[in-house]
Amino acid sequence: MKVREHFKNDTLKGKMSRLLLQLFIPVIFIFISIIAMIVTRNVMFASVSGNIAAASGFNQNFKDDVDLQMYLYVSGSSDEIPWDDVALARELAEELLQSTKNENSRKAMKNVIQLCDNMTTYMQRIQETEQYDERMEQLETNIYGITQLIQDNFYVYLYHEAGEMAGMQRRLDYLLAAEIAIVGIMTIWICLVILRRAFKLSGSITGPIMEMNTRVEAIGGGDLTPHTPVKTNDRNLASLSTGIEDMAERLNKQIELNRQEQILLRETELALIQAQINPHFLYNTLDAIVWLIESGKNEQAETMVTSLSFYFRSFLSDGRDIVTIAEETKHVRSYLEIQQVRYRDIMEYEIDIDPSIAKCKLPKLTLQPLVENAIYHGLKPKRGKGNITVTGRSDKGFIILEVKDTGAGMDEDTLTSLLTKIHNEDTTSFGLVSAYKRLKLLYGDDVDFDILSKAGEGTTIDIRFPGKEELEDETIL
Repeated sequence: MKVREHFKNDTLKGKMSRLLLQLFIPVIFIFISIIAMIVTRNVMFASVSGNIAAASGFNQNFKDDVDLQMYLYVSGSSDEIPWDDVALARELAEELLQSTKNENSRKAMKNVIQLCDNMTTYMQRIQETEQYDERMEQLETNIYGITQLIQDNFYVYLYHEAGEMAGMQRRLDYLLAAEIAIVGIMTIWICLVILRRAFKLSGSITGPIMEMNTRVEAIGGGDLTPHTPVKTNDRNLASLSTGIEDMAERLNKQIELNRQEQILLRETELALIQAQINPHFLYNTLDAIVWLIESGKNEQAETMVTSLSFYFRSFLSDGRDIVTIAEETKHVRSYLEIQQVRYRDIMEYEIDIDPSIAKCKLPKLTLQPLVENAIYHGLKPKRGKGNITVTGRSDKGFIILEVKDTGAGMDEDTLTSLLTKIHNEDTTSFGLVSAYKRLKLLYGDDVDFDILSKAGEGTTIDIRFPGKEELEDETIL
């Protein structure tokens, strides 16, 4: 009798060992897959972000510097030719070409290399030419155009590399969704294995198995809270029950890990959007401040520096992604004050926000992309002075913010195409798309984003979302 009982226990123990092995292998597989995805993501982002950083370090005043040095040489005011500037531009293009995979970006760098070679040839010709008129003609015909093309190609490279990074972001989102699906499939598979084993052993251990069966069904339904293992005199069954609880704990940790990964991806996307918005604005603003100081307009320069200080202070907003409408209004006011100094001949603005909505919450940098769009695509293309009006009001529990300009406007086909890009979250219009996307993440289908425009009559952008004063920063993620 003892020998038979010992054999029976060994058989049960062997079955439980195989069951635990079947549980262990999928967990290892999922763990390895997640590690591989994280490593792949880091490598991909490091490559593209490194290229963007290197290209961003290119001298933004390349054209002005080279054109000035060549003019001074041709006019006889200087004996130096900017060989080094052209060589550095070519060297940077060759380095970027080696580490760049995007075909459009590679084409831009190939263009830069060819243009730098042409530039060197033309500078040599000017050096060999003695007649002042011929040298000046070569300067205006060849040098000025090539420096502009070199600088433009670096901007084209940055544009396509930013698009490449956004594309990587979407692919990684798809990989993460697939990883979650695999976890779900493995969970169902594990549950089926456990149920099959439980029914085979139910003749002698019906009670504990039924309890474990109930627990497994609860896990399949999403209940991963800690439970006390099944109480039984059979050590094998006790071990099995403990294993189930350990599995639930690991699944719970895995789900949390996936959630944190999604948060990180969202933060990276928002950081990329903000990084794309700020550099050119900062460069241009600092250039304008320098110009004001050189022109002796110290009071205007001081005003502009103060506005820039308020702008970045509100931009940082203590690290928060969600701000009040009052804070967003201060931010966009500082932005418009800076831009008015730069475009004083073409721009006037007015801000009229109802004080009753000042404490309502919205994502940071919601209004600036709309105002920026009004300046660069509305007022600048139109000759003469134009106006930008920013208004805000409450309507039946909803906030309505409006940015209106009297600029060039759009025809119907262009307007339809822009609205399609925004609602499809097309990265080629990242400023407006980012404002729309972050409002959607925060308020879901309650957000309404509309654009009205007519060619020659200006453009109006209306956004409508629920008026809420109590929101946490993480709700946007």
